[in-house]
Order: sequence, then C-alpha cells, then structure tokens
Amino acid sequence: MIQTSDTKFEALLEKHHLKKTGPRLKVLSMLAAKNVATSQPDLESVLDDIDRVTLYRILNAFEEKGIIHKVFDLNGTANYAMCSSNCEENHHHDEHLHFNCTICNNVYCLDELNLPALNLPNGFKPTGFTLYATGVCPKCNKLAAKKAS
Repeated sequence: MIQTSDTKFEALLEKHHLKKTGPRLKVLSMLAAKNVATSQPDLESVLDDIDRVTLYRILNAFEEKGIIHKVFDLNGTANYAMCSSNCEENHHHDEHLHFNCTICNNVYCLDELNLPALNLPNGFKPTGFTLYATGVCPKCNKLAAKKAS
C-alpha cells in the first residue's frame, strides 16, 4: 500500500500522541516540502490561515516531540527542519552540519556528512551538539557564476 503524505503525517502525529488537526498537518507538509530550514515568519507568510500563537504552539510541540529541530541562522533567527527518524521526545539526534549561506541566508541540514567523534575532556557528558558552517550554497554559487560570465 502506498502511503500518501497526509497519511504519513497523520501516522507521525499519532505516533507522538498529538491530535491530527488541519494546522498541524499543514505545518508538517510545508516543512517536509522544503530543502532548507524555515523560520516561523516564513511559515506565517505562507500559512496565512494559521495565527501566530497557534503556529508557535505547533512548532514548540513538534520540537518537544522530536518531529522537528531548531537551528539558528546568521541573524540569530530560529529556523525549523524535519528531524530524522532517530529523534525522540525531548532528545534530538540532529548532530549534523548546518550550513548557513551568506548570500541567500538559507540554512541547510547536511545529514549525509560523516562527522568526527566528539572527544571531550573527562567529566564532560554531551547530550548533543550543533555544528555550523558558513559560506555560499550551490544555488548562489551558480547564480554568481552566471553573472560573472
């Protein structure tokens, strides 16, 4: 049986003991469709039928349940991206590189990179970490090359 996005998102909400509401399904659909992390203001501009407080509560609930994770852009704005299936309630496994493009300001989650082991001094017990890189994304590199030629 082929699972549509809606049934996949409904199953995700059910797994995390969240009610299957229209606004929650819309937010999941928007975040899953993006290849970059997305800020609350960006979501508000697209989801104009969901008020700011409701969207804030949805994002908070999703983050607490391990459905999405929060990453900050170069301006300090919180952006949200879908978590991997390894994330759990109150314990994220989003230990991947977050790439901030200095031109378009998009934040990319680069899950496919193998990161080195984190060797901390005795007495330190990590519960997670965030790794950022800044530079120019492929899209902006391509646009710059077109302008230069």
